[in-house]
Amino acid sequence: MSAMLTADWCPLGRDTYFRKFDLYSMGWQHELRLENVAVASAPYGGPLAVVRDRKKFVQVQGSGKPVISLYSAAGQHLASIVWSGTTLVALGWSASEELLCIQDDGSVLRYDIFGTYQHTFSMGKDAKDGHIVDARVFATAGGTGVAVLSASGRFFLVLSVADPKLRTLPAIPEMTGANAGSLTTWAVVPEERGARVLVSRNRDLYSLSSQETRAEPVAVPDLGLSSVIEIAVSLDGRHTALLTDNGHLWMGSADLRRKYADFDTKMPGKPRQLVWCGSEAVLGLWGTVLLLVGWRSPVDSISYSYDSPVHLVPELDGVRVVGAQTHELLQRVPLVVQSILRINSTSPGAYLLEASRQFQKQSHRADEYVHLVRGHLPEAVQNCLEAAGHEFNTDTQKSLLRAAQFGKCFLADYDPTAYVDMCRMLRVLNAVRSPRVGIPLTITQLRHLSVRVLLDRLVLRRHYYLAIQAAKHLRLPEVEGSSRVLAHWACYKVNQTQLDREQVARDIANKLGYAPGVSYSEIADKANNAGRRQLAVKLIDYEPRASLQVPLLLRLEEYRPALVKAIESGDTDLVYTVLEQLRENMPLGEFQLCIRNYPVAQALYLKYCRDHNPETLRDIYVQEDDFLAQASFFVRESLDPKNSAREASLAAAQDSFRRARADLNATLCEEQQRLLRYQKGLEDKFGREFSGLSLHDTVRALLLMREVKLADKLRAEYRVPDRRYWWLRILCMAHLGDWEELVRFSKTKKSPIGYEPFVDVCVKHKSPYAEQFLPRVQDELKVKYYAKAGLLEKACQVAVEQRDVQALLFVRSCCAPTDRELLERITAQIAQLSNKK
Repeated sequence: MSAMLTADWCPLGRDTYFRKFDLYSMGWQHELRLENVAVASAPYGGPLAVVRDRKKFVQVQGSGKPVISLYSAAGQHLASIVWSGTTLVALGWSASEELLCIQDDGSVLRYDIFGTYQHTFSMGKDAKDGHIVDARVFATAGGTGVAVLSASGRFFLVLSVADPKLRTLPAIPEMTGANAGSLTTWAVVPEERGARVLVSRNRDLYSLSSQETRAEPVAVPDLGLSSVIEIAVSLDGRHTALLTDNGHLWMGSADLRRKYADFDTKMPGKPRQLVWCGSEAVLGLWGTVLLLVGWRSPVDSISYSYDSPVHLVPELDGVRVVGAQTHELLQRVPLVVQSILRINSTSPGAYLLEASRQFQKQSHRADEYVHLVRGHLPEAVQNCLEAAGHEFNTDTQKSLLRAAQFGKCFLADYDPTAYVDMCRMLRVLNAVRSPRVGIPLTITQLRHLSVRVLLDRLVLRRHYYLAIQAAKHLRLPEVEGSSRVLAHWACYKVNQTQLDREQVARDIANKLGYAPGVSYSEIADKANNAGRRQLAVKLIDYEPRASLQVPLLLRLEEYRPALVKAIESGDTDLVYTVLEQLRENMPLGEFQLCIRNYPVAQALYLKYCRDHNPETLRDIYVQEDDFLAQASFFVRESLDPKNSAREASLAAAQDSFRRARADLNATLCEEQQRLLRYQKGLEDKFGREFSGLSLHDTVRALLLMREVKLADKLRAEYRVPDRRYWWLRILCMAHLGDWEELVRFSKTKKSPIGYEPFVDVCVKHKSPYAEQFLPRVQDELKVKYYAKAGLLEKACQVAVEQRDVQALLFVRSCCAPTDRELLERITAQIAQLSNKK
C-alpha cells in the first residue's frame, strides 16, 4: 500500500525518519548575504534580527553606523534600528519576543519587534569595568536569561531579564586577563532553579555555578586528550553535545554523566553552528553543509548541501533553516505521522486513510479496508486526527481529517469533541503560518506555548483582528480572548498621536462597549503616559467602576470630576481619598469654597474634622456663621476630660446659643457653668475630683460621702425632682449598708415612689429589713413582693385574704419541691376558692 509525501523523508538509524520541507520563500532583500551578517532568531516561529557582522570586513554605504533589521519568519521587514550605542557584542530574543541588545559595557537594551525602545538594565559594575567580549541569551524556567563573559575571563549571569538580579560565577583557575582569550567555547545549561555555564579551555572542561564557590572540573573520559571546540545544549536543557577538535561528536545528558552516543563527523574545523534538532539528533553547519547526527542505536547521520550560507534556529521539535531564498523546517517525523504515511504501513490509521481514499473514488474496496480496521477504529480515528495536527501541507491535513470523519461515522458512541477541536486548532495554525503573519508554529510548540501566548504574540505583531477571530473560533472566554485583545488594541490606538482624540475615544468606545474584563482606566492610563491627557479624561468617562475612575482622575489632576464621581459612587472611602488630595493641592480657602457646592463632601469633611482636626472644624463654622454648630462644638469641647478650660468653652457655647436665639440652651449652659464652679468648691473642700460629673452623679457622690445637707442644697438649687432624689437616697443608703437610716428616711414623709424600691434594695443586698417595708407595699403588689422576699407563707396568707386564685398559682410556682406541706395547702385553698366561684 502506498502512502503520501514520503519522498522528503530520510532514515536516520532504525525506524527513525527526518523530514525537511519549505515554510516560506523569504521576502527580504535579495542583496542580503547571510555570510556577512550576524543573525539572532527567536524560537517558536519568532522573528529574526539581522546586523552586519563586526568581525568581518564588508563594504559599507552611508554613515557606517550598524543597522539592526528586524524581519518576520517569512522575511517581511518589520523595523530597523540605527545603532548609536557602544559596540554590540550579541543579539538575542526574550520569551516575550523582545530584542535584547548586549553592549560591551555590560548594558542590555530591550526593544519590541517594531524597534521601539523599552528598557535598559546593566550586568553590573564589574562587567562594565571588565569589558564584555561575548554573551549568550538562554531560556530558563523563569523566562529568559543573559550570561556575559568579560575580557578578564569572569562570567556574570542574570536568570530573568524581567527581574535582573546579577549573579557572579566563580573564576576559572589560573584565568587572568593575559590568558582570558584561551577559552575555546562555552554554553549555558539551564537548570530547574538556576543555570550553570559549561566552559572549555584547551583540553579542560569546567562547570561554573553561582551556588558553588569555585569552578568544578568536569571529566568526560570518552573525549581523551581532545579539546572541546563547540558545545550545544538542547532547548529544554536536558541534553548536551560536545564537538572536539578532531571532529568527534559526543552526545549525552546535560550533567555529562550519561553518554548516549558518539560519532566521528569527519568534518574539518569548527562549525558555524551546532544545535540540537529537538531531542533526537544534533545538527552541525560547516560552510554550506548540514550534518544531522542521531544518537539512537545504530548511530547514523544525514548530510544536506546548500548553494549559499544558512542560519539554524533550534526549536522544541526540530530546527528551522533560514536561507537567503527559503525558510525550511527540519524535524523528526512524528511517530503517529510515520505510522500512517510510511510506505507499506499496516497500522489502523493507514488502513483508515486508504479506506477514505477509496470511498472518495466511490470504490467498493473502501468497505474492505474498513473491515480490516474494524476492531481498532477508535484508535485509527484518533491517530488520523493527531497526524493532521502535525502536518503543514493543507492537502494532507484535509485527507487525514476526511479519514477521521469517515471513520467516526462507524462509531455509534463517538464523542466528536476531539475532531471539532482539531479542526479549529488547524484553522488557527494555518492562519498564523501564512506569510502575511509569519509564525510557523507546529502543534507541539503551540501546546507548549498555550493559545493565550499565541494571542499575545498576534497582538504584539498588531494582528488584532486575527487574534479576535482566533479567540472566537477557539471558543475562549471573552475575558481571556476577545476582550483582552480589544484592550491591547485600544492601548495601541491611544499611542497614535496623529489621530484626533475625539475620534479615537469614539472608536474605542464603539469597539469595546462594556466588554467583560476590559478596563477603560488602564487604557486611559496608557493615553496619559503617551502625553494625551485630554484623551485620557474622555476615556475615563466610559469606565463603569468608580474605584478605578477616581484614582486615575486624581493622577490627571482632575479634582472636581473625581469628587463628583466619588460622591455618585456612594463610597465614602473614595470621597475621603479625593478630599485628602484636594486639601493637599489647593489653598485652604479655595478648598473650602470648592466643597461647599457638594453637601455630601462637606458633611464628610466636617465629620473628619470633628474626629481628627477640631480647630479646622471651628474655623469652618465661624466662616459659615453657623452659630448653632459653633455652640455644639463648644459644648463637645467642654465635655472633653482633657480640657482644662471648660468654663470658657461653656461661656463660648452660651454666647453662640444666644446669637442663634436658642435661649433655653443658653440657660442650660449658664447652669452648667454654675455647676462647674460648685464642683470646684467641692474639690477644694474634700480633695477629690468632681469636675466633669453630671448633676445626678454629683448628688450621688455627696450622698455616698454622707454629705446629705450638701446634697439637699444642690438638689434644691437645681430643682431635682423628688422621685429621682428619693431613688438616689435609697440606692446610696443600700450601697452603704445604712439600713437603720433607710428605715428612718422612709418615715420622714410619704414616699413619692412607693415602698417597693425599699424592698427591692433590701432583697438585692439580702437585708432582713425588707420585712419592715412589706406591709407598706401596695395591696395589689404585696403577694409578689412577699414571694420576692422569700416569705412564701405570708404570701400565701395575703393571697387567701385577697381571695386571689391567680396570686395563689403564682405563689405555688415559686415553691420548691421540698415545700410539700405548703404546696398541699395552696392547692387546697385554690380548690376551695374555685368551688365558691
